[in-house]
Amino acid sequence: MLKDIDFPQTKGVSIAIVHAKVENNDQWVVNIINENKTPIETVLVVSKGYGTINEKPVKTSTLRRSFDKIPAGGTQQIEPIMEEVFALTNEYWLSFYVKEKLFDKKFIFTAGSISKKFLVNIPILNEQGILHP
Repeated sequence: MLKDIDFPQTKGVSIAIVHAKVENNDQWVVNIINENKTPIETVLVVSKGYGTINEKPVKTSTLRRSFDKIPAGGTQQIEPIMEEVFALTNEYWLSFYVKEKLFDKKFIFTAGSISKKFLVNIPILNEQGILHP
């Protein structure tokens, strides 16, 4: 029965989209932050964008990335993200193991939420960005 399945709450893992200057060009990069005291392993990230632009439905490709391990207190760059998709809802679905227990969490950046006006300091990355806890 569904009531018998343990769905553990995901804590200490977040997604940050940071804004950086790379060779005099603005660039946005998506990162995983693991603030836990244990590593996360067998990390799978599924990303996609969807919404409407000029009253027409738009979907991006679904991308999948995997990482063997993100250490305790560590970060992992996922992918660069183009400003053209900021008008869409951008979704990142993470699944990972902690000590043989499976966790997952969906991070949704709504249309327009990735913007320079929402930048905050993200100390672990030493960058300015949009943080989704």
